[in-house]
Amino acid sequence: MSTSVIQNLEKMLASGKESALLRFSLGNEYLKEAVPDVAAVHLQRAVELDPAYSAAWKLLGKALLGAGQKPEALAAYRQGIVVAEGRGDKQAAKEMTVFARRIEKALGAD
Repeated sequence: MSTSVIQNLEKMLASGKESALLRFSLGNEYLKEAVPDVAAVHLQRAVELDPAYSAAWKLLGKALLGAGQKPEALAAYRQGIVVAEGRGDKQAAKEMTVFARRIEKALGAD
């Protein structure tokens, strides 16, 4: 269980050590604990702090999808694709494209 990891990361955040990496790490841990709505808050902040953080965009899409927010997840993946392509991160762009297409299909069926 990663609750002690979350507690340590939350303490760091509370002490004023906010960074994109810290927010990404918190989001990742909350996703592992199946708390996607809280994960999404941290990951949203991670991409606000570092808009070029393609891994954070990918995880944000996953968290939003897990929280049942398909349109928002799709928007995060689309932005993440732009960021990843701009950074030459072809693998991340490819993965997010697959995830985005799945959401587009699901939204079309809804």
